[in-house]
Amino acid sequence: MDKQVKSKKRVTDHGEVFTNDSEVNAMLDLVKHEAERIDSRFLEPACGNGNFLTEVLKRKLTIVDSRYSKSQIEWERYSVIAVSSIYGVDILEDNAMECRDRLLGIYIEWYSKTFKKVNNDCIRSVQFLLNRNILWGDALDFTNPETKQPIIFSEWSAVNGSMLKRRDYMFKFLVEKTHQFSMFNDEGNAAAIDEPVKDFPLIHFLKLGEGDTNKL
Repeated sequence: MDKQVKSKKRVTDHGEVFTNDSEVNAMLDLVKHEAERIDSRFLEPACGNGNFLTEVLKRKLTIVDSRYSKSQIEWERYSVIAVSSIYGVDILEDNAMECRDRLLGIYIEWYSKTFKKVNNDCIRSVQFLLNRNILWGDALDFTNPETKQPIIFSEWSAVNGSMLKRRDYMFKFLVEKTHQFSMFNDEGNAAAIDEPVKDFPLIHFLKLGEGDTNKL
C-alpha cells in the first residue's frame, strides 16, 4: 500500500492525503466498464502522485494486452490512445512530476514485458502525452499556482487509424460547460464550449514530441 501522507505540513497546508489502493480500486469498480475502455477519458483534478491514475492506466493496458499483444504496432497504437485519455492536475509541482514519472515507469515496464524490443519513438510519444496531460495547476481557480496562466488541456482524437488530432482547450471552459470527469463528449469533441485555444494538424502517433510538436 502506498503511503497516504508525505508530511504533516503538507496535510495542514494543502489537505494532502493520498487515496489508498483499496479505495482506488473500489471507486474504479463502480465505473468498471469505463475504466476498461481504452479511449475512455479520465480526469483527476487533485491527482497527487498518481495513485488513482496509475490504476486507470493498468486497467487500460490490461485490455490493450488482451486484444493486441500479438501485433507490436497495434499494441503501440492502442496503448498510446490509452495514455492520451488520462488527465491529471495537482496544486503541488512535485506531485505532478512524480505522477508523470510513475505513469511513464508503468508504461515502460508493461511494454518491456510484452515485447522484446522497445520502440523509442513510442516511448517519446507517451512521454510527450504525459507532459501535456498531467499538469501542475490549481483545479479550483483553473490556473498555474506560480504563473497564474490558465490551465490548457489537449484533446487527443484518433483519426484514420494511426493519426492523432490535437486540440487545446482552456480547463476553465471544459469544467464550466461539461459534467464532472467528462471533459469531452462521447464523439470525442469538446461539448458545447468555446473554440479551441489552438488546433493542430494531424500527426502520426509515433511522431509526438518530434520537431515542432515539442512545443508543449
